[in-house]
Amino acid sequence: MKTLLAITVAAGALGAVAAGAQIGPQVIPLWNQGAPGFESRKEIPEEARDYWVRRINNPTITVFLPPKEIATGAAVVVAPGGGFHELVYENEGVRAAEFFNSIGVAALVLKYRLPGEENSPYTMDNVRQDAYRAMRLVRSRAAEWQIDPHRVGMMGFSAGGALVSLVAYAPGKGDPSAPDPIDRLNGKPDFQILVFPGGPEPATITADAPPSFLIVANDDEYGCDKVTLNIFTKLRAAGVRTEAVFLSQGKHAFNMNERPNLLTVMHWPQQLADWMHDSGLLTPVGATPGK
Repeated sequence: MKTLLAITVAAGALGAVAAGAQIGPQVIPLWNQGAPGFESRKEIPEEARDYWVRRINNPTITVFLPPKEIATGAAVVVAPGGGFHELVYENEGVRAAEFFNSIGVAALVLKYRLPGEENSPYTMDNVRQDAYRAMRLVRSRAAEWQIDPHRVGMMGFSAGGALVSLVAYAPGKGDPSAPDPIDRLNGKPDFQILVFPGGPEPATITADAPPSFLIVANDDEYGCDKVTLNIFTKLRAAGVRTEAVFLSQGKHAFNMNERPNLLTVMHWPQQLADWMHDSGLLTPVGATPGK
């Protein structure tokens, strides 16, 4: 009996491990054969240490899905910052994904190529290519992940905010004759979330820009407060529905809530959740808005 019990317990433990492996975040390359034109670099390993990841040669999204019982159908592609020479992956990627999952939103954390690294072969055109591909890839898997393809936004921290700007203000139409069906889909985000976004800011913003949530600290030591103000001014002039939060203090890289002595910084994710709710982004398909 004791032997049978031990076997049963062991089997149960193995089952739990297997089940846990199934529900963990899934990492999906943007291109199965590697980035176009750089396929030979696909197998070069990333370098990760402390809070950052570098040497992104095979760009990916990591999929964080919310519990099914609270899923809203909304999704956000999250672009961490890091000055285009590294990605602040944990604090500006995973932590954001965990927050979105807690409010029923799927999160896809993007690892994009980094033109600012020493001897990097990449350019900002490759960054734009990664951003568009991530958006299209998410929409291509919408049914599988129970995502509404018309409620897929992008969030960018610092340099990640500049990445979002590369795709938020252009039409983003896919190529209907592309051999890869993913490339036929639209790559423009349905909404954008810019967190202390870096430059360069867009030269012009038109009325078809996506609804926007902006947040920055007025004492940002990298000038992201000025970039944010200029983007807000252009969005407002274009008549784009926009909410902007200018914290009196918090400096750069306060991330999701990394200033425990500043309540306004600690509470800002709730302001974002409120904006998403009021914008109808958290209303499941078929539900009554505001419920």
